[in-house]
Amino acid sequence: MSRQPPREHRKVLCRNKKARHEYHLEEPLEAGIALVGSEVKSLREGRATLTDAYAEVRNSELWLVGLQIAEYPFAHARNHDPRRVRKLLMHKQEIRRLDARSREKGMTLIPTELYLKGGRVKVEIALARGKQAWDKREATRKRDQQRELEAELGRRR
Repeated sequence: MSRQPPREHRKVLCRNKKARHEYHLEEPLEAGIALVGSEVKSLREGRATLTDAYAEVRNSELWLVGLQIAEYPFAHARNHDPRRVRKLLMHKQEIRRLDARSREKGMTLIPTELYLKGGRVKVEIALARGKQAWDKREATRKRDQQRELEAELGRRR
């Protein structure tokens, strides 16, 4: 009997639910994120929003723009700016490749999740292509058909 390696443990802190509806997510990647202490404590309480966030390459560095992390109430004078631009940590060659891919027409970098992995906060970003209105309607139609099929199968049992 073969032993499987233990599953990677990660606690999801925040999800961008709107991303799957608005974009075709093509290539998910994991990146570290540079944070200050009050931001980590606020994230652990689940006080973050990824809704309007995106990633961009500036001067060969990857930055996360639009992530809102609420102020930590007990930090007082050492609190952080909730909407500041945060640096993402990836290898240089990965950043160069992402920069080239994101410059293609219609491509962008969207954060999909913030999570804890091994005590560190990580962000999952995905290379994404925007959906048209008809794409969104088609996805909704398929999802509804799948639900109806599963409900019908459940009734037959």
